[in-house]
Amino acid sequence: MARILLIEDSPTDTAVFTGMLERNGHQVLTAGAAEDGIRMARDERPDLVLMDVILPGMNGFQATRALSRDPATQAIPVVIVSTKSMETDRSWGLRQGARDYLVKPPEEREFIARIQAILGGG
Repeated sequence: MARILLIEDSPTDTAVFTGMLERNGHQVLTAGAAEDGIRMARDERPDLVLMDVILPGMNGFQATRALSRDPATQAIPVVIVSTKSMETDRSWGLRQGARDYLVKPPEEREFIARIQAILGGG
């Protein structure tokens, strides 16, 4: 079981991802904005961060860069989960420090497998 921070502003996506993660034994923390998520990552030290790109205020690319450059959070892997499906978006996300990039809506089995691979469990 991992503690996963979900930074997502859509209540529907938050509910869907939380359900998938909890069904697979993970504990989920949520934040609806990048700034809140960065603060929670520093305070809570989750095992993994799932990051939306399109967020109010700071976007997910900026937040990923902030987390990956902060000594307090740089060891926490970030996975971007976004509707932005262009290869340029994926490349940019990885350049900002994300460990993986998934396009919404992910299929549950692949979603969990990719998370487990990053956490070292699969």
